[in-house]
Amino acid sequence: MKTDSNRWKSKSFSAAVCALYFTLSLCVQAQSNAINWFEVSGGGGTSTNGGYSLSGTIGQADAGTLSGGGFTLEGGFWSGAVALQTPGAPTLTIQVVGSSVILSWPLTADGWALRESPALAGTGVSWNLSPQACTTNANTISVTVPAPGGVKFYRLQKP
Repeated sequence: MKTDSNRWKSKSFSAAVCALYFTLSLCVQAQSNAINWFEVSGGGGTSTNGGYSLSGTIGQADAGTLSGGGFTLEGGFWSGAVALQTPGAPTLTIQVVGSSVILSWPLTADGWALRESPALAGTGVSWNLSPQACTTNANTISVTVPAPGGVKFYRLQKP
């Protein structure tokens, strides 16, 4: 059985602990918070096809452009439309203009058709003839398409 003296001691101790807690919490200064930019890209590996090889390593920068010879590698996220170079085909270029994408190739490459696909690999992937009409000028053949909502791939192929 608790006596009044024990109850008083218990309440006094609880009050002292609460007072100490609030006093200490007033003494704690605000911390400066920051979220630093860190990134780990890729994971490493090599991709090859035909006579071409591309190697990447973990920690390699994933944004920016590398070029050499007749090749250009653009790191980072792929845009909505991607031009793929078919071996032996004329160079297919891609340019984003507002909400459209312009694909073009040299006028001297007559006989090549623009094909499109929503994926590169997987079951049922097919390269369909692009339904947009071609326009020509003095040097190039071009097709203007609306910028896709997702990723769409384009390439040239001889029918």
